[in-house]
Amino acid sequence: MSAATAQAAGPPPTAPGPGTAQAAPRRTAGRRRLTPYLLLLAGVAWLLVFFVAPMVYQASTSVQTGSLDKGFKVTWHVATYWDALREYWPHFLRSLLYSGIATAACLAIGYPLAYMIAFRAGRWRNVVLVLVIAPFFTSFLIRTLAWETILADQGPVVRFLNRVHVLDVTAWLHVTQGDRVLATPLAVVCGLTYNFLPFMILPLYTSLERIDGKLHEAAGDLYATPFTTFRKVTFPLSLPGVVAGTLLTFIPASGDYINAELLGSTNQKMIGNVIQSQFLRVLDYPTAAALSFILMAAILAIVTVYIRRAGTEELV
Repeated sequence: MSAATAQAAGPPPTAPGPGTAQAAPRRTAGRRRLTPYLLLLAGVAWLLVFFVAPMVYQASTSVQTGSLDKGFKVTWHVATYWDALREYWPHFLRSLLYSGIATAACLAIGYPLAYMIAFRAGRWRNVVLVLVIAPFFTSFLIRTLAWETILADQGPVVRFLNRVHVLDVTAWLHVTQGDRVLATPLAVVCGLTYNFLPFMILPLYTSLERIDGKLHEAAGDLYATPFTTFRKVTFPLSLPGVVAGTLLTFIPASGDYINAELLGSTNQKMIGNVIQSQFLRVLDYPTAAALSFILMAAILAIVTVYIRRAGTEELV
């Protein structure tokens, strides 16, 4: 090869140095470290816009004074919290009581049903699950209105309860009045139980379905009775589902106002009804915001104590 040809071809390519060889893996590793955070951006943005910002706005509203005509100004009037709690504490207690009873009823009804679906339904399992979630295909409001027809004074349910004297017992317990069920605490609790029952069944089913059937066989081989097997094996392993189901039921039921509005009377109003009225009718925004924060704080305290007492490793 002549010198002119070699000069035209240019200098031979040089091998990459050690710094260049190490830079590419570093860039790749950096991208991999950033990928989880980039995936979180959408969720964090959603929480900031639809949770943090409204919370800050509500906190600001709760310490304002003024009127709708003159406008509200932030004056740091924290006495609104004490005034709201002093005036509406019966509604708080009523909300916690109704939601607690409804949660217990959902657990009593939902656990056997979830157990049946998980261990006894067989090929009908999917059909029963569809029936459990079928009420979600209908509006919450329509489902609650349907209970007005079910519990009507001249309806078959109330006539049957009168015939077997069940309403005499419930009236003695002060959960019904006379020969009617509507506009009583029992009607509100029934509505809450029905509307939130799927929130109890689904976590229970998920927890029970994960239990290995061989554990039941092993308990039987050790001469454990079915009740002992349930007490020692099934129920402890299903506790995460119990905790999740009770939380998913109790929390929304505490702030519900539809059931008390449609199935109860003025004597059964819950704190959700008061907040709704303060916001939309009375137009007392500071009081409504303060009540919302008090309810949130009370539920958060109850949930924290409950989870610590339950001691489920999957939730703590």
